[in-house]
Amino acid sequence: MKSTVRASACTYVNLFTVTTAPVCVLGLGLIGGSILQAAVRAGRSAWGYNRSAEAIAGSSEDGFETGTDLKAALTRAAETGALIVIGVPMPAVDSILGAIAQYAPNNPITDVVSVKAKVAAAVAARGLSARYVGGHPMAGTNESGWGAANPDLFRDAVWVVGVDDNADPDVWRQVASLALDCGSVVVPVESTEHDRAVARISHLPHFLAETLASVGAAGGPLALGLAAGSFRDGTRVSSSAPGLVRAMCEGNAAALTVALDEALELLTAARAALAEDGSADLLVREGNLARIEYENHRRWEIIDVEPGADGWCEALREAGRRGGVVRQIRSASPG
Repeated sequence: MKSTVRASACTYVNLFTVTTAPVCVLGLGLIGGSILQAAVRAGRSAWGYNRSAEAIAGSSEDGFETGTDLKAALTRAAETGALIVIGVPMPAVDSILGAIAQYAPNNPITDVVSVKAKVAAAVAARGLSARYVGGHPMAGTNESGWGAANPDLFRDAVWVVGVDDNADPDVWRQVASLALDCGSVVVPVESTEHDRAVARISHLPHFLAETLASVGAAGGPLALGLAAGSFRDGTRVSSSAPGLVRAMCEGNAAALTVALDEALELLTAARAALAEDGSADLLVREGNLARIEYENHRRWEIIDVEPGADGWCEALREAGRRGGVVRQIRSASPG
């Protein structure tokens, strides 16, 4: 029976089926390692693979099931029907998909890569699209590796769960359930729209931070000695591992180029106004208003959309565009 969710304290049935499937995380850096830890804390059976044993030193001693045998991790996933989470950078995704196609081709699959369209294309090339729903937790720090992993990393963060055409509703529920178990809220987004959006609010900030850090350092010891909060905060992500930043930004080159063009146009106009009129008014006012708009952004809970119903992907896409989120997966209550 189809039911609807009502945003009230009365008895209701959630549209999303509760699932606590085992979790197999492939790649145990900051994001993958944090997912493994959060999943275990949520009571799930979870294990992980990482190519480098040195990078996950101490994880087994801390009580987590980790190892460097990819075949063994995927064989266990196939035997248990685990949700496979791809947590490696974009350049390594295809080799991981190849192993999944060989050892666990029928398992549900998601990922936490910061671009979605290229991952979806790679999944399709391996013939795994039927069981794939993309994901992207909008959380992270300038640190990396298992040593920086934290089960609280996703607390109250946004976690994108893909709603591309032909997404499997059961896999969607499993991915959304994992995100919620990790403490996030779920935003449904289509892959190409995701890439365009994150180019503006994630990838462009990395480019601007690198630029600011370079310009500041060019001022020599005096400039760096005077640097305080605005420089520190504006350059924070420039301390991220360069290889990870390159993989992220280069993987979304087309959308990032569009965002860069807009930023350069704004800066060029601001430079002209400053040089010709001595005024920074336009850029400062527009930026201030944009920041206030961000601070005033409010999320609302998505209701009355059931995965698998006619038009469910488009309905969730539209809700996501307007600020809708999934906050809970509830089971049926009597009455």
